[in-house]
Amino acid sequence: MVDMSTQTLTGTDTAVEVAGLRQSYGEFEAVKGIDFTVPSGGLFALLGTNGAGKTTTIEVLEGFRPAAGGTVRLLGLDPYRSRRALRPRVGIMLQESGLIGDLTVAETVDLWRDLHVRPMERVAALALVGLTDKAGVRVRQLSGGQKRRLDLALAVVGRPEVLFLDEPTTGMDPEARIATWRLIQDLVAAGTTVLLTTHYLEEAERLADRVAIMHRGEIRIAGTVPEVVAGHGDRIAFLVPAEAPIDSLPRIDGAAPEIVVDDGRPTARYTVTSGEPDGRAHRTVATLLAWATSRNVTLNRLSVRPASLEDVFLTIVEESR
Repeated sequence: MVDMSTQTLTGTDTAVEVAGLRQSYGEFEAVKGIDFTVPSGGLFALLGTNGAGKTTTIEVLEGFRPAAGGTVRLLGLDPYRSRRALRPRVGIMLQESGLIGDLTVAETVDLWRDLHVRPMERVAALALVGLTDKAGVRVRQLSGGQKRRLDLALAVVGRPEVLFLDEPTTGMDPEARIATWRLIQDLVAAGTTVLLTTHYLEEAERLADRVAIMHRGEIRIAGTVPEVVAGHGDRIAFLVPAEAPIDSLPRIDGAAPEIVVDDGRPTARYTVTSGEPDGRAHRTVATLLAWATSRNVTLNRLSVRPASLEDVFLTIVEESR
């Protein structure tokens, strides 16, 4: 468990409040009046397509730029006007942190520790991110994934109440990514509020209490992961039998399957969204099996799964084209 016992308690149930936020670059409106809140000790994932406005939103919350319209509060304060007061209470992990390559890992952590009133011990910070054995290595000699872990150590060394994580596991191998997920979960369990942006939708699905998906400056859908994926149905897929022409595949509720190529083989995909999801999926599979039996073919790699954040994300993009 992460020791965050010296962090200051906010005294409020809400760490982040965004109401009617607007932000423009000249005549281009990047953020178009969005609203969301993040409870203290929660993990909120802000997702979106490139250019959706999520980076601009996070920059306003981090205090790098004022809001052009609406209200933004971080720990009850305006993040732009109260940057000095908020700085010791907030940790930020940017996509690119600008680490000094000639410093060692230990020297880098010590430099960041000097910027905080009650920092974690260097040994503890490096142990959290699995870099203990790299303390004497120069930063420029680290791999991309190791640099990201060092970025995370620097973001948490001051024991922040609110932690911003921008693509935290980019460049990490699977083992390091899973270890980082566990660390983030421990931070939240210890009371840290986390705002996460990531292109790894599995990461958001696994970590977030609540998510919001932005597109073209607007929040298109928000809620818990189950709430967001609800209504997007089940996905049923199988390899198209070699003995069956694609145009012979059954139509479900009048809809033909989507055909994609998987490992060089055509795969049929059905999306079941109407009626009661569990019952609809069962009846659809029964229909498909009856069709296969009547033609004496086998449905290899038959799978049934619920909708994921990726499915919702892609649906939002497709509907906007």
